[in-house]
Amino acid sequence: MPAAVPGPDAPVVSIAAAIARMEAIAAALPATDGLACFNRMYLEVTRQVGSEIGQGFFADPVFMTQLDVTFANLYFDAADNAGDLSAVPPAWQPLIERRATPGIEPIQFALAGMNTHINHDLPLAVVGTCTALGTAPDAGSHFADFQKVDELLDAAEQSIRRSFETAAELAADEHLTAVVDLIANWTINSARDMAWTNALLLWQVRDDPVASELVLDSLAASTALASQALLVAV
Repeated sequence: MPAAVPGPDAPVVSIAAAIARMEAIAAALPATDGLACFNRMYLEVTRQVGSEIGQGFFADPVFMTQLDVTFANLYFDAADNAGDLSAVPPAWQPLIERRATPGIEPIQFALAGMNTHINHDLPLAVVGTCTALGTAPDAGSHFADFQKVDELLDAAEQSIRRSFETAAELAADEHLTAVVDLIANWTINSARDMAWTNALLLWQVRDDPVASELVLDSLAASTALASQALLVAV
């Protein structure tokens, strides 16, 4: 049985609190736990975003802080319910369900988590942030700041891919080669491009409950399917 995730805690209200929450999750879970694999990658990126806010990297640090906190709380909601799969959002269920499955490599867990968090949670976070701040996705510098995060995410993704691929080359293992082939076509930047498109769609239908539910259900289903593909034991 997978280790228990600490919590549940109240939603975080700052990036520092989000980082502390991720650090607590990292300390509580074994390194081989699928959720821990994603959490490590997410923690690294959140630390980088937090260090850039207030340093002039983002044109609108207030918006980016709110987005980062809203985004993190969607992950924490899934993690807090990890002990009861029926309470986990459908998009997160593949990773939570398979987090202790043998034969799945850490890179698969990390990217499956990123797939879920970006493809599903990020559009919701953009809409939630705009609603909370009384703005809109296409206002001001929001999209430009959104794109700046790609630089930080790209560095994190390339770092973990290089680490994994080096191990695969040194081991000359057909199993690891199969994993490289499995994850080769998924990229964080492509996922974020699609997330922004979906955020705009969700924003357009936000006042139509039926249309919103249809979009959200479709988004959850497609995200879960992609995670299932990334989490094949090979």
